[in-house]
Amino acid sequence: MTGLFYQSFLRKADKMATIIKRGNSFRATVSLYRKGEYKRETKTFSNKKEAELWALEMELEKGKGKNIAERSTLFTEFYRNWVNTVKKNDVREATFINYKRTLVIIDTLFEGMQLKHLNDFTMQKKINHYAETHSKKTVKELVLKIRGSLKYAYARGLIANDFGPLLKAKGQEPPKRNIPLSTTELKILRQYCLNHTEDEFNVLVALALETGARRGELLGIKKEDIFEYGIKIRRSISPTNDDTQLKTKYSKRDISINKDIHQAVVTLATTKKDYIFDWNGFQQAGQLQKLLKRLHLTKTTFHGLRDTHASFLFSKNISLDYISRRLGHNSILTTQQYYLELMPEKKHQQDAEALNLLNNLSL
Repeated sequence: MTGLFYQSFLRKADKMATIIKRGNSFRATVSLYRKGEYKRETKTFSNKKEAELWALEMELEKGKGKNIAERSTLFTEFYRNWVNTVKKNDVREATFINYKRTLVIIDTLFEGMQLKHLNDFTMQKKINHYAETHSKKTVKELVLKIRGSLKYAYARGLIANDFGPLLKAKGQEPPKRNIPLSTTELKILRQYCLNHTEDEFNVLVALALETGARRGELLGIKKEDIFEYGIKIRRSISPTNDDTQLKTKYSKRDISINKDIHQAVVTLATTKKDYIFDWNGFQQAGQLQKLLKRLHLTKTTFHGLRDTHASFLFSKNISLDYISRRLGHNSILTTQQYYLELMPEKKHQQDAEALNLLNNLSL
């Protein structure tokens, strides 16, 4: 056939894909069988070759048992179902809550977008728009979740390709809030807290500086977790849920502490029945700001006390392996990244030393 109407057939078993020429374009149609009914999937191309290629790919996907019929499902609907059915039983409660928080974001970014229309370009454009008003860390966490959902969609045959790894996380770089205190400030804060242990919060701060433990881990310490010159990290308290599981299996650890800190903790424990520290509605950040202001010290967050501990150990050339285990990192790679972020001057120093050694080879 020639002229305005041209039709060719790609035969497969007893079904066939059709390609129809209309004007200067070609429309490919594939028959789909779902729940006892035949449906059609169509797509228009500028040339016949592309139309034939797409039709062939769809037929091959059908032959592999891929669920092409459900590709008209909205991505927002698919993502919500994925979170509430797959991830709900796959992650701990605290992590699941983080997944739930992304639902409204996904609904806003990808409203009306069907699975069959998704590709790395369209999704990256939406993600970049979101990144204009959010931090890179926040965007990265969202992209990781989107990648997970796309991987599942591909495994179910709902998308033709898993393009998740192609998605990039951009975003704003907000001012760093977890600023580590200097060694001098560390000494001042530590000594003040030890001199005023009648205030329970001061004992909490002193222990945070001594151990580098996370706030939730410190609040999770019970009387039974205290041993001679050390504490056991066995649980973590969250302000958002009742899940007391630790962040990772590597978070479970025993941390040695000095005698003066140990004495302060033991003394406080004698006044308690179970948990050593009151949770105080998780207002520790505000309490810390008041304390730092009173002592004229650098403003930082409670997590900044963890960074202060790490920075001090880094500055004394303690091995990364030991610091990694003491902080409860899941990998020494995490500690290495931590090191580069907290001690940039060390990197510059080591760069200079390395170049100097290499330069000596030329002498």
